[in-house]
Amino acid sequence: MTRFDTIVMVDWSGGADRGPTPVKDAIWAGVNRGGVADAPVYLRNRQVAEAWLSDLFEVERAAGRRVLVGFDFPFGYPRGFCEALTGQTDPLVLWEWFAARIEDSAATNNRFDLAGEVNRTLGAGQGPFWANGLARDIEGLPRRKDSYANPFPERRKAEEQAKGAFTCWQMAGAGAVGSQVFMGLPVLARLRQKHDVAVWPFQPLEAPIAFVEVWPSLTVRGGPPEGMIKDAWQVAEVARQIAALAPETLQGILDVAAPEEGWIFGLGHEATVMGSLAPPLKNDCFALPAVVHWTPVAEALALLEQRLTPVVSVHDVPLRDALGRICAADVKARRANPPLPNTAVDGYGFAGGRGAGAHALPLAQGRAAAGDAPGALPAGQALRVLTGAALPAGVDTVILQEDVHLAEGKVHFNGPIKAGANTRKAGEDVTAGQVICSAGTCVSAPHLALLAATGAGHVPVFAPLKVGVLSTGDELVEAGASAAEGQIFDANRPMLLSLVAQFGHVPVDLGRSADDRAILRGRLDKAAQDVDVILTSGGASAGDEDHVSALLSEAGVMTLWRIAIKPGRPLALGLWDGVPVFGLPGNPVAAMVCTLIFARPAMSLLAGAGWCAPQGFEVPAGFSKAKKAGRREYLRARIREGKAEVFASEGSGRISGLSWAEGLLELEEPARNIVPGDMVRYIPYGSFGI
Repeated sequence: MTRFDTIVMVDWSGGADRGPTPVKDAIWAGVNRGGVADAPVYLRNRQVAEAWLSDLFEVERAAGRRVLVGFDFPFGYPRGFCEALTGQTDPLVLWEWFAARIEDSAATNNRFDLAGEVNRTLGAGQGPFWANGLARDIEGLPRRKDSYANPFPERRKAEEQAKGAFTCWQMAGAGAVGSQVFMGLPVLARLRQKHDVAVWPFQPLEAPIAFVEVWPSLTVRGGPPEGMIKDAWQVAEVARQIAALAPETLQGILDVAAPEEGWIFGLGHEATVMGSLAPPLKNDCFALPAVVHWTPVAEALALLEQRLTPVVSVHDVPLRDALGRICAADVKARRANPPLPNTAVDGYGFAGGRGAGAHALPLAQGRAAAGDAPGALPAGQALRVLTGAALPAGVDTVILQEDVHLAEGKVHFNGPIKAGANTRKAGEDVTAGQVICSAGTCVSAPHLALLAATGAGHVPVFAPLKVGVLSTGDELVEAGASAAEGQIFDANRPMLLSLVAQFGHVPVDLGRSADDRAILRGRLDKAAQDVDVILTSGGASAGDEDHVSALLSEAGVMTLWRIAIKPGRPLALGLWDGVPVFGLPGNPVAAMVCTLIFARPAMSLLAGAGWCAPQGFEVPAGFSKAKKAGRREYLRARIREGKAEVFASEGSGRISGLSWAEGLLELEEPARNIVPGDMVRYIPYGSFGI
C-alpha cells in the first residue's frame, strides 16, 4: 500500500525573480505532515526553490519520512512529441534533454529561444510552440496562435478530460503553462539526479520521494481567506486534501496508465479528493481479527482509534461563526501580540532607565496614545505616554505618572528605575507564525479573542457531525403515551439524543422502528442520506429479533464485537451506505455506558476533534467489593466526603442509578478484593463532557 508521511505541493513559475516580498504568480510551496500544515513558503525564484526542495528532501529522509511532491505543470507532452525530439518515447529522457539546453538565472533565461529552435527543427517554423513573450522577434516562434500550425495533438488526454486546463504549447500570455514546463522540467531532472525519486505515472512509486503532477484548480474551489495570496492558499489546500487520503484511496487514485503523456493527480477522482477531509470509511474498518472472541476494553478502544478517520468536510468560516466548531488545521498568528512594544501604564517614557538619585528630563511636545503611530523621541528627553501606546523609537522605559512631578518643562523623579520598566515587549504574548489554535481544538470564546488579536479573520473548521439516533423494538412506546401490558417507554432515545448534544454534535431524531427488517432497512437508507453517524439501541446481538445486526451482516459490513465489559453486551459495529453505525445494547444502563466509553471518543474522532479519552482520578473507596476476573466493570458512583460510593445495585435494569450517580468507577479486568480506603479510578461525568 502506498503511504507518504509528508506532502509537499508546489505552485511553479516560469517568470523572473519576484523579489523579497511575497507576491502572487510566484513560486509557493505548501507542506503537510500527517495532517499538520506548515505555513506556505514563498520562494522568490527557481534557484531558491530548487535549493529549498533539495534541503527539504534531505531533512525528511533523515527523519525517515516518505515524501510526495506535487508540481503544477505537465510532466509530459502530447503523444509523438517526445519521440520526435529525442528519438525515444520515455518522457524522462525529455526531462534530461531540457536540462541540457535550458539556461536559467534569476534575471534571464532562454526559454523562448529554445522554443523557436524546437519549432524550426520539428515544425518547419510553424509549430508546435507559440506566443513569444519578448519584445524582440524570435525566428520560428509566432506571437499569436492564428499564425501557427501544430504537427502534434493540441492537448494531452488529461487536458481533454480536465475542463479548463490549458495547452502546454502556449509559451506566454494568460493561462500559459508552456514556460512553466520549460523552466520546471530541468529542475526536476536535477533533483532526480541528486535524490532517490520516482516519477508518477512513469515509474512505480517505490522510492522514498515521489513526484506527481497536480492542478490545484481541479480540487480547490472558491477563494482564499481574506488577506491571503491565492497561490499560497491553494498549495496548502491541495497538500491538506492529499494528506487526508487513506492509503488505499491514494493507491486507487495513483492507479493510472499514461506512460508517455503523464496525468494530473486526482483527475477523475475529484469528489473523493475534495468531498471531505477523509475518504469514506472502508467496509472493514470495524473488523476484528478472526481469532478474537472476547475483546478487552483497551484493545477495542485502540482499534477504534486506529481505524476511524474524520468523515466531515472542512469550511473556512468568519470568526463570528466559529464558536463551538472544531478547528480543522493549525491556525498561526498573522502578527505578533503585542504587535509593537508598548506601555503598560500611564506615565512618561524615556530611554535606558535611571540609577538612584534625583532626575530631571526635558518634556517633549505631544504625547503617545493607544493607536498612534510610534514616532521617535530625541535622546535625553521624556514623553507623555498613555496605557497601550506603542513605544516611540528612543523609548524603552516608562515611569508611572504618580511617581513624577512636572516643573519648568521637565519631568522630575527619583530613581532607581530599571530599563524596560512598565513596558510590554513586542510578541511577548504571541509571536507571528506561532500556532494559536491547534487542529482538533473546539473553538472557544478565549480562542476567538486570541485569533482576532493576531489578525485572523477566518478559521478552517469541520462541519458539525450529525448523529442520528434510532430506537428499535416492538415493545417500545413514546414516553408519555399509553403503554399496554408488556410495553415499555423508550428511555434510550431521549437519553442518547441529549448525550449527542452535550458532546457538541448535532443530534438527529430518527424515531422508533418496529421489529420489521424491511421497515428498519428503509429507516437506515433514509438516515444514511441525512447524517454522518447512526446510533441504534436494541437489536444489536444475534437473536431472532436482532434486526440491526442482521441487516448489517446481510450488507457484509457488520462486525459483532464481544467486548469484555460490564454492563454491556456485544456492540454491532458497521457501515450502512458508507455511514458508521454503532449498534448499542437496548438496556439503558448498558447503552449509556457503551456510549460514554466507546461511541463518544469514536464520534469525536469522526468529527475531526481527535480521540478524547476521559480523565479519571484515583480516590479512596468508600465501599467493599469482591470483583471477579475477566471483564472491565463500570459502576455508577459519586464522591461523598472525599470517598467514592457506588450505587446499591449493579443490576443493568436499575436506570435510577444513572441519575443518582455523578460518574463511573472503572475496575480493570483482573480480580480484585476492594475494601474501604483502597484507591480506585473514578471518572466524573464531566470528563465525558456531560
